[in-house]
Amino acid sequence: MVLVAVLVVGGTAFRVWHVARADERPAVDAIVVLGAAQYNGTPSKIFEARLSHAKDLFDEGVAPRIVTSGGSREGDAYTEAEAGKNWLVASGVPAQSVLAVGEGNDTLRSLSAVADRLRGGGWNSVVIVSDPWHSLRARTMAEDAGMEAWASPTHSGPIVQTRETQARYILRETAALLYYRLSKNPADYIGGTGLR
Repeated sequence: MVLVAVLVVGGTAFRVWHVARADERPAVDAIVVLGAAQYNGTPSKIFEARLSHAKDLFDEGVAPRIVTSGGSREGDAYTEAEAGKNWLVASGVPAQSVLAVGEGNDTLRSLSAVADRLRGGGWNSVVIVSDPWHSLRARTMAEDAGMEAWASPTHSGPIVQTRETQARYILRETAALLYYRLSKNPADYIGGTGLR
């Protein structure tokens, strides 16, 4: 049992690290930027790094639209999605090419709201933009919400500057992904071929 646990944790940590290093850029329906902190409409440095990367993908023609996501906390004048959209429009992305989905205060709820909104527009394929270590869990949740998803993480900003920070986030995301998978209904992810 101990060996199995070590293999599961080690294998998950390796996948978190591997997807963090990937940069998937297929042609898709939408680029989805996961929200992060914003201060009275101004994105935090972490959020700004994600938005800048999404703009680069948009400029390269990866998708005809960008979806910003994330709700607000009590007392906030803006949602994360609104702050993200405003930043992108101010940076030259046409307003009609940015869809703000200001629902959800965590990755799962935000991606569920994004999936609902995209389905309403007849869209399904996405590239997820987040921090490197968050990419595997975000992509997994997007797929579970019914989207065809890839990940193109940002490789700039304060979250990727030191090896100590990177190691801490890999451990955190490994635990978060394992918790997410174990907290789901086992029938959702245990099939004839075992765990997915």
